[in-house]
Amino acid sequence: MAAPLAVNSAASLWGPYKDIWQSVMNAIWKRQPEAIHRLDQVLKKHRSDFISLFRNPPKNVQQHEKVQKASTEGVAIQGQQGTRLLPEQLIREAFILSDLFDIGELAAVELLLAGEHQQPHFPGLTRGLVAVLLYWDGKRCIANSLRTLIQSRQGKTWTLELSQELVSMTTRFTDDLMEQGLTQKILTLVSQIDLNNEFDKLQRERGLGSEKHRKEVSDLIKECRQSLAESLFVWTCQSPLSKDDTLILISFLEKVTVEADGSLDSVNLSLLMALLYCFDVSFVEQGIEDREDLMHRLPLLAERQYIATIHTRLQESQPWKLPGLQATVRLAWALALRGISQLSDVTALAEFTEADEAMAELAVADNVFLFLTESVVGSENFYQEEFYIRKIHNLVTDFLALMPMKVKQLRNRADEDARMIHMSIQMGNDPPISLRRDLEHLMLLIAELYRKDPFNLELALEYWCPSEPLQTSTIMGSYLGVAHQRPPQRQVVLSKFVRQMGDLLPSTIYIPYLKMLRGLASGPQCAHYCFSLLKVNGSSHAENIQGVGGSPVSWEHFFRSLMLYHEHLRKDLPSADSVQYRHLPLRGITQKEQDGLIAFLQLTTVIVNWSENARLALCEHPQWTPVVVILGLLQCSIPPVLKAELLETLTAFGKSPEIAASLWQSLEYTQVELNEIESRCEEYPLTRAFCRLISTLVESSFPSNLGAGLRPPGFDPYLQFLRDSVFLRFRTRAYRRAAEKWEVAEVVLEVFYKLLRDYEPQLEDFVDQYVELQGDEIIAYKPPGFNLMYHLLNESPMLELSLSLLEEGVKQLDTYAPFPGKKHLEKAVEYCLALLNLTLQKENLFMDLLRESHLSLIVTQLEQLLQGINPRTKKADHVVNIARYLYHGNSNPELAFESAKILCCISCYSNIQIKLVGDFTHDQSTSQKLMAGFVECLDNEDAEELINPDEELEPEKKRARIHHETRIHILNLLIKSLECSPPSLALYLLGYELKKPVSTTNLQDPGVLGCPRTCLHAILNILEKGTETRNGPTAVQESPHLAELCYQVIYQLCACSDTSGPTMRYLRTSQDFLFTQLQYLPFSIKEHEISTLNQMSWLMKTAAIEMRVTSLNRQRSHTQRLLHLLLDDMPVKPYMADGEGGMEDESRSVSGFLHFDTASKVRRKILSILDSIDFSQDIPEPLQLDFFDRVQIEQVIANCEHKNARGQVVCNVKHLHRVLVAEVNALQGMAAIGQRPLLMEEINTILQYVVERNKLLQCLHAKKHALESWRQLVEIILTACPQDLIQAEDRQLIIRDLLHDVHDKILDDDAAQELMPVVAGAVFTLTAHLSQSVKTEQKQPLAVPMTGQSQYILMLDGSFTSSPGSESISMGFASIGDSSLHIILKKLLDFILKTGGGFQRVRTHLYGSLLYYLQIAQRPDEPDTLEAAKKTMWERLTAPEDVFSKLQRENMAIIESYGAALMEVVCRDACDGHEISRMLALALLDRIVSVDKQQQWLLYLSNSGYLKVLVDSLADDDLTLQSLLMPQPPLLKALYTYESKMAFLTRVAKSQQGSLELLRSGVIVRLAQCQVYDMRPETDRQGMYGMRGPPVFIPAPVERYRQILLPALQLCQVILTSSMAQHLQAAGQVLQFLISHSDTIQAILRCQDVSVGSLQELAALTGIISKAALPGVLNELDVDVNEGTQMELQGHIGRFQRQCLGLLSRFGGSDRLRQFKLQDDNSEGDRVNKRDEIELAMQQICANVMEYCESLMLQSAPSFEHSVCLFTPSLSESTNRDGPRQDTQAPVVPYWRLPGLGIIIYLLKQSTNDFFSYYDSHRQSVNKLQNVEQLPPDEIKELCQSVMPAGVDKISTAQKYVLARRRLVKLINNRAKLLSLCSYIIETCLFILWRHLEHYLLNYTPTDSQDSLLSYGISFKRGRMQDSFGSESSLDFSSGLNRVSQHDIDQLQIETANSFGESLQKKLLDIEGLYSKVRSRYTFIQALVRRIRGLLRISRT
Repeated sequence: MAAPLAVNSAASLWGPYKDIWQSVMNAIWKRQPEAIHRLDQVLKKHRSDFISLFRNPPKNVQQHEKVQKASTEGVAIQGQQGTRLLPEQLIREAFILSDLFDIGELAAVELLLAGEHQQPHFPGLTRGLVAVLLYWDGKRCIANSLRTLIQSRQGKTWTLELSQELVSMTTRFTDDLMEQGLTQKILTLVSQIDLNNEFDKLQRERGLGSEKHRKEVSDLIKECRQSLAESLFVWTCQSPLSKDDTLILISFLEKVTVEADGSLDSVNLSLLMALLYCFDVSFVEQGIEDREDLMHRLPLLAERQYIATIHTRLQESQPWKLPGLQATVRLAWALALRGISQLSDVTALAEFTEADEAMAELAVADNVFLFLTESVVGSENFYQEEFYIRKIHNLVTDFLALMPMKVKQLRNRADEDARMIHMSIQMGNDPPISLRRDLEHLMLLIAELYRKDPFNLELALEYWCPSEPLQTSTIMGSYLGVAHQRPPQRQVVLSKFVRQMGDLLPSTIYIPYLKMLRGLASGPQCAHYCFSLLKVNGSSHAENIQGVGGSPVSWEHFFRSLMLYHEHLRKDLPSADSVQYRHLPLRGITQKEQDGLIAFLQLTTVIVNWSENARLALCEHPQWTPVVVILGLLQCSIPPVLKAELLETLTAFGKSPEIAASLWQSLEYTQVELNEIESRCEEYPLTRAFCRLISTLVESSFPSNLGAGLRPPGFDPYLQFLRDSVFLRFRTRAYRRAAEKWEVAEVVLEVFYKLLRDYEPQLEDFVDQYVELQGDEIIAYKPPGFNLMYHLLNESPMLELSLSLLEEGVKQLDTYAPFPGKKHLEKAVEYCLALLNLTLQKENLFMDLLRESHLSLIVTQLEQLLQGINPRTKKADHVVNIARYLYHGNSNPELAFESAKILCCISCYSNIQIKLVGDFTHDQSTSQKLMAGFVECLDNEDAEELINPDEELEPEKKRARIHHETRIHILNLLIKSLECSPPSLALYLLGYELKKPVSTTNLQDPGVLGCPRTCLHAILNILEKGTETRNGPTAVQESPHLAELCYQVIYQLCACSDTSGPTMRYLRTSQDFLFTQLQYLPFSIKEHEISTLNQMSWLMKTAAIEMRVTSLNRQRSHTQRLLHLLLDDMPVKPYMADGEGGMEDESRSVSGFLHFDTASKVRRKILSILDSIDFSQDIPEPLQLDFFDRVQIEQVIANCEHKNARGQVVCNVKHLHRVLVAEVNALQGMAAIGQRPLLMEEINTILQYVVERNKLLQCLHAKKHALESWRQLVEIILTACPQDLIQAEDRQLIIRDLLHDVHDKILDDDAAQELMPVVAGAVFTLTAHLSQSVKTEQKQPLAVPMTGQSQYILMLDGSFTSSPGSESISMGFASIGDSSLHIILKKLLDFILKTGGGFQRVRTHLYGSLLYYLQIAQRPDEPDTLEAAKKTMWERLTAPEDVFSKLQRENMAIIESYGAALMEVVCRDACDGHEISRMLALALLDRIVSVDKQQQWLLYLSNSGYLKVLVDSLADDDLTLQSLLMPQPPLLKALYTYESKMAFLTRVAKSQQGSLELLRSGVIVRLAQCQVYDMRPETDRQGMYGMRGPPVFIPAPVERYRQILLPALQLCQVILTSSMAQHLQAAGQVLQFLISHSDTIQAILRCQDVSVGSLQELAALTGIISKAALPGVLNELDVDVNEGTQMELQGHIGRFQRQCLGLLSRFGGSDRLRQFKLQDDNSEGDRVNKRDEIELAMQQICANVMEYCESLMLQSAPSFEHSVCLFTPSLSESTNRDGPRQDTQAPVVPYWRLPGLGIIIYLLKQSTNDFFSYYDSHRQSVNKLQNVEQLPPDEIKELCQSVMPAGVDKISTAQKYVLARRRLVKLINNRAKLLSLCSYIIETCLFILWRHLEHYLLNYTPTDSQDSLLSYGISFKRGRMQDSFGSESSLDFSSGLNRVSQHDIDQLQIETANSFGESLQKKLLDIEGLYSKVRSRYTFIQALVRRIRGLLRISRT
């Protein structure tokens, strides 16, 4: 049983052949070195396919049955599992296909399946029709591969300069094929495959579709035949065929016939040429180095039999179907025999070689030259192949050179015939019929052969011999004055032929001879020689030969004749006095004369066209004056044909600007009339000639004031004639020759095109210019360009006709049929499109100028006019018609190019887009065609990007470039269109939804779910090519600009919110686009640096979006793949192309940094991308100018700058050129004219410089763009990708590497400064992440210590312990180690210094980075577990230095090593500059000063005066801050800088030295002078308690005020705390501050508001008052203390005291609960936080007031007995408070009533209770922190919400734990603070209670027992110090105390004993045990409790 038959899904009759062709192309045409090996494999594998050329697999019964059953049993498909069922329909189609092409059934199934798969590439065709195309495409690929392989052989005619290995491989392979009978196979196939038969078969089976399909099939079949025939041709060019093969070829040619027009078709032409090359022995003469070798291999010479057989065969008298063909072969054979006979050793062949004459005679007898002219040279393919032309050239020249006798014989025969004709005319008989015209035919053959020269070979030069003695033998080589060595013999013979044929010319061959000369004069040098020949012929010495008149073939003769004709024709019919004429003038010109004249005019035209010298020499000749004579003749009545030729000759003369200028003037005077005779004849040679003349003249020289003095000056009459009489009427005229209609259209549109192309709208065009004409003022005509613009910007007949022409053109092209004038129609359409294009480019400027002017013209934008209704179809389809040309992009690239350009121009207007989308999609089939057109242009295989566009290109390259430009325009259209709002053209072309929302699109591969192939598929295809090989996308190397735009389109689709979803899904799932592309980064191609950088930019930006999106959507595997690709530093196995492998692959895997051992690291891709961006930039040399002024030129360049499409400011080179040239043209005088060439050269230099400069700007822009994108990608990797995808350790290493590299690059001396901002931004992000990463690493709780981890591990209790066994590892800090961190710091500082004085923005980023960096060494927030203090002081002092301090110390050392330079930069930025920069510089100073133990920075700040500047600047801030308190403030910048400044000053104040410096600089005095603190806004009670509005960014005025006040209060507090030595001075200044703002202070102390802010204000304020408003301070004040001021100051202080005591009743008593109830805030998390803050603030206030009380008591009383009492001995307050309270809103205790001691007792109890609740809460939180992972989810969520109110559900569990930990640490620390405050309050309360009890119970004498004055005296007899404090306040105290009776004191004792009960005492002692032991004065509470207990026990006696 045979193996089951499997189907090849790529179709074995197509797929493999396509691969063969691709391999051949890559190896031979694209010359890819790696393709040679692949080609070798392919050829070995497919040898049989080449041997059995075109043979199909036969039909087979077994297969037939298998396919029959495939609908039920299915068929197996190679490479896929299981079987596939086939639909019945497909099986039926398979059998049809199998019969049609006679192929096996399975092969037919394969073709259909492949057709189905390829269907999207062929919109509108069924799979069957596609299968037909694929079948023939397979055949074409094999034929083309065969031809190319043979072409690459080694041989005698050409070499492709391929490697020796490749050539020997293909030569071996093709030799093998030849041995297997290739010739016979090819010829059989050529005769078998017949287009008509194939079409009949296909027609019968409905195998042909639309016109396009028919055209494609016929093209493929033709190409198959052509390539097969060419295979034989290229074979014989390189090595001739063997004898048998030659005979086979001759037999084939015997049966050949010609086409309808008498020419050979291309296949037969190739085969004829093949045979002619078989007979070629010409190379034997040319002494090639391997001549001997070739001669031995040449069968002609090597085989005797060969010559004998062939000779006999060609001598047979049996005529061929084409006698001319037989004659050609015979002639070639005769010449081959003649060639052989001249070799030395051929005597053996004598019998044959002597028969050459006879053979040639046979050939001539069969009219060989006529056949060659009509059928060979006349064939349309003849001029497309250089080697055809060379072969026929050799044939003709060999005949002339090798058979001179034969030529002489022809000439004699011609002379004889001429005599006979002459005689018969004389006798009046008819000339004899049997005359032979061989010489004439030979001349006409030469004329035709050299008339065209598409390859610029100038083969005709062989006929001109430049060095022959002319008159005498003494003057050697004076011909053209060039002395030459002797020319080759052949050349001498040929030139002799040309000259001798012209001697004594018989009239019969006069015209053929002129035509021959015309052919031989084609080409610049030939024309020159021909000109000289005609000149010499007419000269005097020639007269000896010619008789008197000189040669008839000479300029002299010709121009004399012209003059005579002119003389004759000018005179009218003879008048009465005509007697004086000696003979009557001849009227008119006979037909024969006319033919002769036309021939000579055509010869003149050719010579003058090619040779400028000839042009000028003829024009300047005094006797001949050709231009004048011709213009004269044009005015006479002569036939239009002759007039047309005269005009053509004028056109040729008009090519020189100097002649053109005078021609214009002459034209003006002669006023050539174009009459209507032409329309009657229905032929228009004259019109066409006139248009061509104008076209040439317009290009050569265009006089602005044409016709001045005769009429209104200007070109208008001509333009009007061309427009109205020629263009607008060309369609309605009758034409005898259909093609002429399009010729007329083409020439007239060409003139319009040139006029519009050279027109630049100028301001003066829009102002009427008046000129004087014969005394009248008249308006001059506008420039022709202006008129054309005007007509094209209106619905004029001209625009209408142009659009209608476009419609007709596309209709004609859609037929795919040839028609007369097709080429001209295409050209006319091209000019039409170009006109529209030019109009679109110039319309904006034109309309702007028109608006500014006062002309009453109305114009409409062209893009609007194109939206108009087409009168013929009644639809708005103009743009659709234009777009339809894209569908013909392959056959008419120029039209597609122009069309794409127009569409690209229109695509910027979004209002038009919507209409266009409607028009494009209105009709299903049109829409499909349009889409196919765009896609086809993008898919084009032949497109090629050319790097230097200036070179002259051969046609193929030109087409390739046009295809490429078309693609560029289409991509630009997509890019522009995507920027418009949907629906837009781009969305339609890229396949997105237009009817539904764009985001609902579901993109598919082409063909899936009926999805067509769209531009998106085409773009992805362009970028995909080459990704299966190791070199990466080919587009990047071969067409960098195209690739760049493709990447940009994809980025735009991914970046736009509408299209992003569908696009990214499609790219990810169907294409795996990004991963594939990113593998090949970085692209580094030096010569396309700009494009390459932009490609990488778009790709990286897209990758960044992808990573962000996949991270958000939790598509971890996608994110991870990309991360590995970008970040891994271990080598990965690269993507392997099939069949490759081995060692070299491993070495290539990563960009060449690989050392060959396997474990080695490789460069991370993200780093190698950075490497590929070169930071240095070559700057063009500055201009060195001799004539222009450099400054002015710079100015002009600046004026010519504009924004280009990419938004870069570049100089418009064209505009600059115009300006400079105009400047040069404006110069007057002879000197200027002499220096003009030098000036023009200098202009060139300037333009070169500007081009360089533009390139530099673009390059910098590209580098910036690439860096930005790289930074974006890095930032996304670090911020958006899930943290756990990169391990912490790797993360740090990556950041370290990135930081090192990016710094190294920017710190290089050559680095461009323009890149600094981007780099600084990147450094900022990287440092931020480094800092975060290191901190996260430290926060990992007790992990098992791994090697390489931190030596110290944070214990949960907040202490650091050495991890066991880690002593040996001294890694230091974080995974990357200290040294890396130090390097980063040094580089950061270098970067800061590199910025110098400028680049403040850059430094802002760097300061940010530095702050993040310094944060690393900051201790993290540790939970205060209250246990750390258990260590003794000694333990703490001797503990080893921890990592933080070590790193901090080392950082500081590095910073200090930079000395004053760094300090200077930072301090300067802190004092002035941009706000953000100031803030960051201040923050940085703050950070550095805080760790600078040596206080170097502080010293620098104060010594260099920066500190003083900062302090003084507070006065300026005062004004700006005042404006911030308006209800609607300006920007808040000032507030933020103020806060930064105060924060910094506060930081300085924290050290003793710092506070000293600040006091010196008078900071508090400054604050006292600031008025902003007095501007406290009223609090809005409703706002505080009533409806809270939604939170806004700009805080309310009250909030803003607090932001201003609090920093000042904090600064005062810190200065008070840290200025020990100068404490009193500080306190004095602070007191001054308080007094100068006393109103505000009072208001704050009175304020009843309970918001967080107001409480914090109070807390801060009481803190200061408690330290400053003390009795001892007054003496320190610097005021002259007289009695009055003393009183006033004491009054202030007293007020502060009373109000502070009053606060106790608010916050010490049960009021607190009420205060809390008032707080009800909006969000949950917020409220929790606020609650904490409020609690803290209240406790702080109480603690401050208690501290104040304590200070007052201690300072006022020198001894215990003399104590100042602050509280009355009444506990009523406290008892009163315990009960319910009615007056909830009661004010503060009136200040004349002192508070009772009850409040102290109440506070004591309250604080004791608080202490325990805080203590429990603290302990719970510590436990939770230790076991975060065990907490229930709800609790975790609750903890998170207080940190992050919104979006908790979206974050990962790990992140939730982090947030929960953060919240717990905060809670713990908050509770720890509260505990310390509580314990302080308790201790102070106890102390005050004890002092008061002692006073009242022991030392006090109540009122009823003693005189009150006495008690006063006792209490207050003190020195001046006390007086100053007490004089006023004593009144209050006494007023409170005066009324204390004995009863009160007893009551006090009883009540206190009750309140201060056992339970309270026990609690207090517990507190001491729990807390005070470690934190405070141990046993202090115990002692006080004991004393109070004692006091209460004393019974009063």
